[in-house]
Parts: sequence; structure tokens; C-alpha cells
Amino acid sequence: GLTQAPELPATTLVSYCYNSMFQGCSSLTTAPQLPATTLAAGCYENMFNGCTRLTTAPALPVTTLANSCYISMFENCTSLTTAPALPATTLVEWCYYGMFKGCSSLTTAPALPATTLASNCYSNMFKDCTSLINAPELPATTLTNYCYNNMFYGCTSLVNAPELPATTLANNCYYYMFEGCTSLV
Repeated sequence: GLTQAPELPATTLVSYCYNSMFQGCSSLTTAPQLPATTLAAGCYENMFNGCTRLTTAPALPVTTLANSCYISMFENCTSLTTAPALPATTLVEWCYYGMFKGCSSLTTAPALPATTLASNCYSNMFKDCTSLINAPELPATTLTNYCYNNMFYGCTSLVNAPELPATTLANNCYYYMFEGCTSLV
């Protein structure tokens, strides 16, 4: 029955502090502001997972990430139509893993300006985002293990794939990246 979240004024987070905090709150329509400037491992992991009425994500302006910081943060937020800007240019392991997985109303992906990747950084990020039409630019030229693993898996409305300028590859870097993208031209 929770429809409104409390204020979360902390600016420095600790490991797993908001992990799964609102998971399954299917009546939550508005997310709180997240003013933190210093993240920690797993701090926002699963925070809004399953918040099926959430339509807008809070701003996430932090540019220095922590391992697993945004894992599955908005997974299965089926009413989410707009993703927040993700300005980080240097990624860390598992940072965006499954972040928007199952967000079936998401039509536009955020810009992904990162040029320094880490293992599993984008794995499953947009998996099963069935309304996503265009993939964002992926400017990195040196890839890491599993960095784009399942990134667009099951995006059945995806028509346009990004250019893939990478010249240095890694194990399983493109593994199942576009599996099930039945509209891809």
C-alpha cells in the first residue's frame, strides 16, 4: 500500500544501505530524490525492483560509481517510461547489471557515454525491455569480460542497433547481446 517514499537525505552511502528498500512496492508511484554523491557497493541494488506503478526514475547524477551500485535498481518497473541520465564515463564491475530489466514500457534508453568498461557492467541492462526501439551509442573501443552480455536480450521492438566501434574484445563481451530482438533490421 506504500504510495509515497520517505525522504532519503544521505549524501554518503555505505554498502547495501538501500538494497531492496522498496522492492515489490507495487503502489509506489513516485521515487524519492537520491542526493548521494558518494556511492558504495550494492547501495541501490534492487531498490525499486517490482515497483510496477513507478513511472519516473529519480535523477542519478553521480559520475564515480561503486561495484554493483545499480544492480536491478528498476527491474520489473513495468510502468517506467523514462530512464535517468547516466553520466559516468568510467564504469565498475556489475554497476548497471539488470538495471532496467523487464521495464516493458521503457521506450528510450539513456545515453551511455562510458569509454572505460568493467566486467558485467552492462549485462542484462535492458533485457526484456519490449518497448525499447533504439539502442544507445556504445563508444567504448576496449571491452571487458561479459560487458554487453544479454544487454538487449528479448527487446522485441528494438529496430536499430548501435555501432560497435570496439577494436579490443574480451571473453563473452557480446554474448547474447541481441538474442530475441525479432524486429532488429
